[in-house]
This record gives sequence, structure tokens and C-alpha cells, in this order.
Amino acid sequence: LISFQYTLVCYDSLNNSCPKQLYSVNNSLIIYIIMCIIIIVTVCGNLLVVVTISHFKQLHTPTNYLILSLALVDLLLGGCLMPPLMARIAESCWYFGEFFCKFHLSSAIMLCTASIIHLCLISIDRYFAVCHPLRYKNIVTDLVTFIFIVVTWVLSTVLGFIIIFLELNIKGIEDQYVNTKCVGSCYLMQNEISGLSSSLFSFYIPGIVMICIYIKIFSVASRQARAIRDAGHQCHEELKKRDASNRRETKAAKTLAIVMGVFIVCWVPYFLCNIIDPLLNHVMSPLLIEILFWFGYMNSTFNPLVYGFFYSCWFRKALKLIATGKIFQNNSSRTKLITFQTEKV
Repeated sequence: LISFQYTLVCYDSLNNSCPKQLYSVNNSLIIYIIMCIIIIVTVCGNLLVVVTISHFKQLHTPTNYLILSLALVDLLLGGCLMPPLMARIAESCWYFGEFFCKFHLSSAIMLCTASIIHLCLISIDRYFAVCHPLRYKNIVTDLVTFIFIVVTWVLSTVLGFIIIFLELNIKGIEDQYVNTKCVGSCYLMQNEISGLSSSLFSFYIPGIVMICIYIKIFSVASRQARAIRDAGHQCHEELKKRDASNRRETKAAKTLAIVMGVFIVCWVPYFLCNIIDPLLNHVMSPLLIEILFWFGYMNSTFNPLVYGFFYSCWFRKALKLIATGKIFQNNSSRTKLITFQTEKV
């Protein structure tokens, strides 16, 4: 007797088609449901942040403009990058063509780079707010913030699309890339130099710099708090105002430090893989790399949850106004979301 073993592939009509991992109906359904919930939470949460900061004039500050731009990055990532990756993981095949694969990878690099630059700018903004409060408004203006946001988007876009469409990531390993490439795959392969340099400049170096900045911020904030407590000769009202201002700025710095920490935790597995895989001659499974990519993408899911938890008063109030449609009323943009007794972004 002769037995024939049939291997499932992504495209039956093509010889160079990738093998297809067959999941049970229940497993595929569970994967789709979980990932769809994550996508919905990501899109809705970041859309709420974008609408809230855009609509309410009280939130129009340089720091919030940076948070707004970061939320827009997360919104695009959740709405545009997560769905194709979800289909790729659940089906174990890429059905959207070679060009869209390159566009997808370029957009992923662009948005990841934009996220880390935004977080760097936010840490610098908090540094001046806490460590140099008297100079803060003169240095960090709306115009300066707008210029840095535009430069960030342009730089990230150019970097992301140049690397992929000029194939700088596979220089020197073209033969290996062609031999491992099959129809129905879409993953980022990098040579040793590309993997190491992109990881260092896009993640590790900025991450270390931001950690150092936040350590400096909390050190200065602690000294300021002790100075306020020790200044017993000043009037009670002046001390109260200075202490309230110091606590608001420190709380904002803590919240944004947590946002940065979540970013680092979500992306560490992928960027470790990004360095190790080229050194091991690309032995890691493309599916594993894509799952690590997805875990990194989930950073965009967590960010609005952090805002909602730490800025619960104004976040709940804004959500209520948006859900009830009151933001469409006249002068709703001038609604006071924050008082001096509650949180300040």
C-alpha cells in the first residue's frame, strides 16, 4: 500500500506557497474573538483620548498635545496594523499581497519609531515642568511642541519606508531571504547590523535616556517636596499652592513614566528577538516573531487604560459627555473637566 501525505499550503495553485498551520474551528474562533476584543479596546480607548484632548479647550496644553499625537499613533496601530496581523496569526498565512506586506512592515517601523520619539519628547517636557518650572512656559510653547510633533511624524515615516522599500534590512543576506521567502509569508527579516542598530537606536538607547530623565525628575521632585515642608516661615496659602502644583506635576510625571514603562515591557521581547535572531542565523519561527510583534502592539491597548486609571476624574467626566452626546452642544468645549482639587494632565 502506498500512502500519500498532503501538506496544507496557503496557495494550492502555487509551487512556492508557504505551509499552512491548521487550527481547529474552536481554536481559530477563540483567537479571533480575543484579538478582536483587543483591537476594539485599542481603537475605542485611543479614540476617546484623541476626541477628549481635541475637543476640550482646558486640555489644550503642550504636554497634552504630545499625548494626543501619541494616542493618534496608537489609534492608527490598533485600527490599521492589528487587523492584518490578527488574520496572519489566526490563518498562519498572509493573503494581502507583497506590496501590502511591505507597506504593513514599513508602517509598523514608522509607528514604533514615532512612539519612542513621542515618549522621549514627553519625558523632556516633564523634565522642564518639574525641574525648571519658572522657565517651562517660555521654553515649551505650543509652537515648539507642534514643530517637534511634525518632525517626529516626518522622520518616522521616512525611516520606516526607506528601510523596507530600499531593502536595507536584508543587505548581505539576500540569498538567505530568497531561500526562506515563500508566498503567503510576511515578516521582518534583518541582517545583523540592521537588527542591532535598529534595536539600539529605536529602543534601547532612548529607553535608557528616558529612565535617566525620570530618575532625575523624581529626585528633584523629592527635594522640592522637602524644601516646601521645611519652609515654615512662608505663609500657609503660598505653601499650599506650591505643594499642590508640585504634586500635580509629579503625578503627571509618574503617570507618563508608567506609560513609558509599559512601552518598554511590551516591546522588550521583540527587540531581544530582533538582536538574537540574526546572530542565530534566523532560526526563530516567523510565527513567534509575529506573536512578539502583537505583544508589542498591545502597548497601544494599555496606554489609554493608564490614562483612565490615573486621571479617573476628568476621564470619566469626558466619557460621560461623549457618550451622552453633550459634546455637540454649544460651548461644550469650554466645559471644566479639572479643578484644582482634582487631577491635572
